[in-house]
Amino acid sequence: MGDVSVRFIDLFAGCGGLSLGLMKAGWQGVFAIEKSGDAFQTLAHNLCSKRKTTFEWPEWLPQKAMTTRGLLDQFPGELEAMRGHIDLIAGGPPCQGFSVAGRRNPEDPRNKLKDEYVEIVNILRPKFLLFENVRGFASAFKGENKKSHAEQVREDLESFEWGGYQVFSRILEASNFGVPQPRARFILIAVRADLITSQTEIDPFDDIDAFCTSFRDKRRLNGHNITVKEAISDLEINLHDLAPCLDTKGFNRIDYLQPEELSQFQKLMRKGLRKTQIPNSLRLPNHREETVLRFQDVLKTCPKGRSLSKKMREKYGMKKQCFTPLDPDRLSRTVTTLPDDLLHYSEPRILTVRENARLQSFPDWFEFQGKYTTGGARRKSECPRYTQVGNAVPPLMAEALGELLGTLSRGLYD
Repeated sequence: MGDVSVRFIDLFAGCGGLSLGLMKAGWQGVFAIEKSGDAFQTLAHNLCSKRKTTFEWPEWLPQKAMTTRGLLDQFPGELEAMRGHIDLIAGGPPCQGFSVAGRRNPEDPRNKLKDEYVEIVNILRPKFLLFENVRGFASAFKGENKKSHAEQVREDLESFEWGGYQVFSRILEASNFGVPQPRARFILIAVRADLITSQTEIDPFDDIDAFCTSFRDKRRLNGHNITVKEAISDLEINLHDLAPCLDTKGFNRIDYLQPEELSQFQKLMRKGLRKTQIPNSLRLPNHREETVLRFQDVLKTCPKGRSLSKKMREKYGMKKQCFTPLDPDRLSRTVTTLPDDLLHYSEPRILTVRENARLQSFPDWFEFQGKYTTGGARRKSECPRYTQVGNAVPPLMAEALGELLGTLSRGLYD
């Protein structure tokens, strides 16, 4: 990125998917804010280490889980002192209050997190903003206030008394960048208004299709969407022995031995590991016998790649609204936070955390921490591995957005 300083912070960082992608694109992480102790444990384990992809982390900021409100209330002076030293604020607030798949309650307290995001932006005033959220963020709520959250954030960012930002946004699918699932997301990129002259033509989304093609070509992910099989076929049980799970008693894991033949996507995910290195989170589920038999029947009789119809769910006594046997030759359905939304395309089981992580484009060296699942009342306070993966920004998509921002910064300064 030339001589341009490229330091960023990540707000609502989750387990670190967005930060990982930005770092791989050449941006230097300074710190990340994430309120979940489980997700932060994974982020710190992978991105606060001796690897090249690591945060600087200031001495004044504890390396622990924290809310954006906590950052604002506890460290106002330190944040003020960082103005002029942060070039990018990345991240988007939790999506549950905006998602069209949820209840879209306008009074959901999580919706107010966007205001804390704007407050931090007003303090630090970085050159660029990268804001990611679900497609529903751009949809208006019903009622008197017809504005979407996206429109409200745009107005806030454009109207700062010191000049504010020029804002650009687009709905993009992660599959455009080589991620093996569609995963439509609202992406906002903002440029500080004082950096733009009347002669500057900078809409970063103008040539997005050509950029996506170039990004994929560099990684030899060109020609077609990356299929489920291209992403996870090397993790099939029949290719490996099983071994006791090292982090959970009473479970087996896939004892991974890298096959001689890998797809180009699998080679990309294995990059940075020796051939003999086993990725973590390969714990297999302990399905009951009747569950295995039901899954076998689903694989034999139900269309793959499509959610089971109401009639099929009733036949199998399923209460779930969404359950999809994957099609090996197509994109995955969008990875969610629930472990039992997707069925393996050829084996009567749900996916492992690692298989979900592959569908999210996490590299195999990235190690997830904490519990695998949780339930009941604990779901409100815990963020287990399946949830961490499902909530994450796909790192490959984040890397592409980081490169797009790099191109944008060079256009402004060269």
